[in-house]
Amino acid sequence: MVRKKRLNIDLTTRKIEVEDLKEGIIKKYLGGRGLNMKVLYEMTNRDTDPLGSENPLIFGVGLLAGTYMPTSGRYNVTAKSPATGILGDANSGGFFGPELKYAGYDQLVITGQSKEPVYININNDNVEIKTAVHLWGKNVWETNELLKKELGSKCQIAVIGPAGENLVKIAGIMNNRNRAAGRTGLGAVMGSKKLKAVVVRGTKSVMVKDPESFKKVVEELSRKAYSAPSYKIRSTLGTPMLVELYNKMGVLPTRNSQTGVFEDAEQIGGQKLHDEYVVKARSCFACLLHCSRDFTITSGPFKGTRGEGPEFESISALGSRCGNGNLESIMFANNLCNKFGLDTISTGDVIAFAMECYEKNLLSSKDTGGLDLSWGNYQSILELIEQIAYRRGLGNILADGVRRASKRINGSEYYAIHVKGLEPPAQEIRGLKAWGLGWATSSRGCDHCRSFPLPETTWTPEEAEDFFGDRQAADRFSSNGKGKLVKWCEDFNAATDCLDLCRIFTMGLALPIDKIVEAVNAATGYNISEETFLKVGERINNLERLINLEYGITGADDTLPDRFREERLPEGNSKGQTLDVREMVKEYYKLRGWEGENGYPSQQKLKELELDNLIK
Repeated sequence: MVRKKRLNIDLTTRKIEVEDLKEGIIKKYLGGRGLNMKVLYEMTNRDTDPLGSENPLIFGVGLLAGTYMPTSGRYNVTAKSPATGILGDANSGGFFGPELKYAGYDQLVITGQSKEPVYININNDNVEIKTAVHLWGKNVWETNELLKKELGSKCQIAVIGPAGENLVKIAGIMNNRNRAAGRTGLGAVMGSKKLKAVVVRGTKSVMVKDPESFKKVVEELSRKAYSAPSYKIRSTLGTPMLVELYNKMGVLPTRNSQTGVFEDAEQIGGQKLHDEYVVKARSCFACLLHCSRDFTITSGPFKGTRGEGPEFESISALGSRCGNGNLESIMFANNLCNKFGLDTISTGDVIAFAMECYEKNLLSSKDTGGLDLSWGNYQSILELIEQIAYRRGLGNILADGVRRASKRINGSEYYAIHVKGLEPPAQEIRGLKAWGLGWATSSRGCDHCRSFPLPETTWTPEEAEDFFGDRQAADRFSSNGKGKLVKWCEDFNAATDCLDLCRIFTMGLALPIDKIVEAVNAATGYNISEETFLKVGERINNLERLINLEYGITGADDTLPDRFREERLPEGNSKGQTLDVREMVKEYYKLRGWEGENGYPSQQKLKELELDNLIK
């Protein structure tokens, strides 16, 4: 197998070194998310300041990055989160990850803090720390353009905007202008290091062990993807097709999760976006879905606006969750978030929280600086996005996320929707019980991608009974069988995150696990089984649990906001539903081999996963 390398950069001492990664470690963690978690566990503890020099910022690329395995262009960024105080992790597509691989590196670990703004320039074996004084204060798009003029158009850039510079705790890291490693506030970690950008240019080859076998299995996986039932709509409308679908199911988060039905869903949905605004399809590296899109607005107050997206999560966060039915304003707001380097999910959520506080008279016009925060007021949404990025006015409070903001707005904690300090994605989980359990158990807080339990709504009862031992695992209103479903999905997704494959490719198109494992073996020369592959995912989920236990979480954190337990959905095809996950979490702990009220991995489980030697 080709040698794997880690690039270590200390911004305080300016020391740059390259180290080889042992093959035994690669087999155990594969790459991407797995290797990142091992480093995070080794380098941090409960006392690590997320915005301090000791917090590492870790970029990891997947085991299959740089090959022609479909959707292998993603990468993971990891650190202790300034947003939540626990495990911080974000994942992005585009072209940055493969470029780092082409430069010869599987992982980049950045420590220390610079006294002045800098950027890192990686050109194969030549690595430099260069001044970014001229870039500090520029937005993401401006910085991207200036660096490409300076270093060449073929380089790939991961960059922060003003939000990251201003240590906004919901700031993300952007690449390819509009691709976001958005969740858990890692843009603020980059900003705390005075690191404006990481620029990469690589011209090396990525070799696989058995090219013929690899080509054969990739072709087979591609055929299966093209023939998947949802391929056509996903490649035509992309994730925005979920707006109409979720609304019909009664699970589209609306007005800060007061309901799951939005009266203007069709006005902000995937079909309208496609028919009236899309000019061409766009895809990430080695992707056969082309599920993203470029848009142009040709008339009205936002005339001349161009951009990429927006994705379903952004449409929900900046649209239905805020009661905003104006699609053009959502597209413009999405551009603003991308320019400023803000996570669209958390941004929309904190604004929706503020809007409900305004509705409940917990915020007055004086508190908002005169802004009218009535539901759907998109002018105020756009103003708040800028205020958050620059920590101005009410935006300075919202910039720290809903949990911290609720501590500063009297009587508002009930309306602060979060799990472990992270704002929610676009599922109304009272009508999607497995997704709700996934939110509660996710290692990075309120999150859908750790579990992504699609079988709950895409499998038949017979398939669920055959695989999970319970027909009701495929019933979105039932709590039965969801512990086993969520555990399996978490383990599978953790393993594919080590390859850095896209969720839509692996889970959305329901590709067979045996063929994914076959691709791993052809690329590496390993001979791992499906069981071993899933064991890697289980190892990572248990390691992440150890990290969070070290940081101080308890079983009481594996829960959901009171609104979901106490308020029934008032309308739609999920009307009357509530969700209390306490019994589901107990079942989940038991299936995981986690003990006690706090869910500590048993010694037997740690030994089985070869993690017992890591215990601090």
